[in-house]
Amino acid sequence: MIALGSDHGGFELKEQLKPIFEELGLHVEDTGTHDEKPVDYPDIARHVAEIVASGKATRGVIIDGAGIGSAIVANKFPGIRAALCYDKASARNSREHNDSNVLTLGGRLLTRSQAEDVLRVWLTTPFAGGRHAARVQKIAEIEKATRNWTPRS
Repeated sequence: MIALGSDHGGFELKEQLKPIFEELGLHVEDTGTHDEKPVDYPDIARHVAEIVASGKATRGVIIDGAGIGSAIVANKFPGIRAALCYDKASARNSREHNDSNVLTLGGRLLTRSQAEDVLRVWLTTPFAGGRHAARVQKIAEIEKATRNWTPRS
């Protein structure tokens, strides 16, 4: 299952992208928002990240105005590797090299066509493994080591 969420800045694009999941035979859970009333992107990003981090979803897609804030929020959660992607190359790289499990998109920065291309590539590109697996493991080790990090005085 894929968790899907957006704030008001990404609502329209989220609705336009839903058919791609169906076309690819993927089950999606729309976590909101369900209209264009203003909501705070940190709340939406947190909800999607929690679903993915808990294992209830294998991946997540979050759409806000620029995609930046949602990536920042999602990456606060253990095990989340959120990637803001803006073209097919960045989507492919995020999956092949980084095994990204959350995609963030800028609903006010991408056209529908651009976002469709990014989403399709991201959903269909497998993790390459190999030397990239060791790097992803290092990310997990850093995440674990810094969980209780405090700056030295």
